[in-house]
Amino acid sequence: MQIEQPPLDHQRLSQPAERRGLVLVHTGDGKGKSTAAFGLALRAHGRGKPVLIYQFMKVPSARFGEHRVFEQLGVPIIGLGDGFSWKSKDLEHSAELAREGWARAESSIRGGEHFLVVLDEIMYPLRYGWLSLDAVLTCLHERPPHVHVVLTGRGAPAELTALADTVTEMALVKHHYKAGVPAQRGIED
Repeated sequence: MQIEQPPLDHQRLSQPAERRGLVLVHTGDGKGKSTAAFGLALRAHGRGKPVLIYQFMKVPSARFGEHRVFEQLGVPIIGLGDGFSWKSKDLEHSAELAREGWARAESSIRGGEHFLVVLDEIMYPLRYGWLSLDAVLTCLHERPPHVHVVLTGRGAPAELTALADTVTEMALVKHHYKAGVPAQRGIED
């Protein structure tokens, strides 16, 4: 590792502009997309801002670690799906759940009552054609100016990354699954 000198002055990349709601996309094959979105939700909640989390692939009765802590904190986290596609017994039903879930999420975004709305794993129903990309883009473009939206999942469409204010691509460098180590409670769930 090469040692660096710490910076002694801060260089602003651009001129300060008006604060407004942002569209943030966490995508890529690496781990941490949902975790980063949940971190933003915690940060916003810690500042007293109203937060709402929708999970497009989790079932409404899910009790993973994030559900437990957000419940303790009073942050709504709503499962909209019936699990990942390889677990589905009826993909048309899964698609219908995604469409119903999007209707709820769109209403929440347009309603403007929340500072931050997280759309966790929304890229899957977009990629599968279960949701209209145009409808999602239109909603994001027309949302109230103070509403921040975070969208997560692999394979974010180019149109979405073009609209977003911030896009982070999580790159897979190494993953314990490839070494045969299974999912860990408290890490993956």
